[in-house]
Amino acid sequence: MSQITIYHNPKCGTSRNTLAMIRHTGVEPTVIEYLKEPPSRETLKALLGQMGLGVRDILRQKGTPFEELGLGDPKWSDEQLLDFIEQHPILINRPIVATPLGTRLCRPSEVVLEILPQPFPGPFTKEDGEVVG
Repeated sequence: MSQITIYHNPKCGTSRNTLAMIRHTGVEPTVIEYLKEPPSRETLKALLGQMGLGVRDILRQKGTPFEELGLGDPKWSDEQLLDFIEQHPILINRPIVATPLGTRLCRPSEVVLEILPQPFPGPFTKEDGEVVG
């Protein structure tokens, strides 16, 4: 089992770039397609704690029922927001990557470089042509 786990959405360019950067170091991470296998409430709380973020910090608005559900309203508690996430995993912003050096919401994808245990081996070209490293 890999020391790196990515909560991944293959339809997301940022998530694909992050996964490719991890693989560029020669490591095959554990890939969890969170829309098919959503993290449990406990796992999500643990990831949030590791990142030092609140539930609102990982809510995705674009392409989700965020507006429709009124999730921008401060009346919703963290526990209620977690209930919404359980019902609609697409609300989780991505990708979240966990390594022995930390856990991050990797937006932009270059954030993953902060927590990679292996040295980044040099230039990497993202899908949009931007060169990293």
